[in-house]
Amino acid sequence: MSGDPSTRLTPLGVMVLALLREGDMHPYEMMRLMRARRDDRLVTIQNGTFYHTVSRLERAGLLAEVGVDREGNRPERTTYTLTDSGRDVVVDWVRRELPRTDRPSEFRVALAEAHNLPREEVAELLAVRRAALAAQLEMHTRGLAEADRRGVPQQYLVEVDREASLLDAEIAWLDRLRARLTDDPMPWGIADIPEESLHRLFALREAQRS
Repeated sequence: MSGDPSTRLTPLGVMVLALLREGDMHPYEMMRLMRARRDDRLVTIQNGTFYHTVSRLERAGLLAEVGVDREGNRPERTTYTLTDSGRDVVVDWVRRELPRTDRPSEFRVALAEAHNLPREEVAELLAVRRAALAAQLEMHTRGLAEADRRGVPQQYLVEVDREASLLDAEIAWLDRLRARLTDDPMPWGIADIPEESLHRLFALREAQRS
């Protein structure tokens, strides 16, 4: 990955690297854990694509092999660790994608991994996104008003009206999230996770190893 590695990452690649921030794993364990957490809502998890993604990340120096295990008749399982470059590239990717409004699939992954950034920075990036969405909403609202003034039949405007409603709803949701991050801070980052929740998180990880 020449240049800025984060610009070449796929959403699946980002989620693989972000998962390795929790500890070293082999690809089979990663896939089982991601499926258990329902990360397949955000990215497609298929064996061939997943192993290809891991190999590509290793070639780019974003993760590294730390061991090969074999139990009984099972195939060899290569365990990977996250490199410093891999850790940095996750942050860079999330930082770039959070404020963008033209890549909805990437935004969902960036939002899911936003906890890898400081809460103050996330609030600022979401404020940039809000401003862009507000500008789009204003444009849609003006367009609807002008169409109504010209007597355009409503049947031709339902998609524009839907888009305006979705923009309005996301802006309201962003305002609530930013308030939770700034005015009444919710736990953020692994350091803020209660100990009992961490135990459940890592118990799930151990269950995927078997």
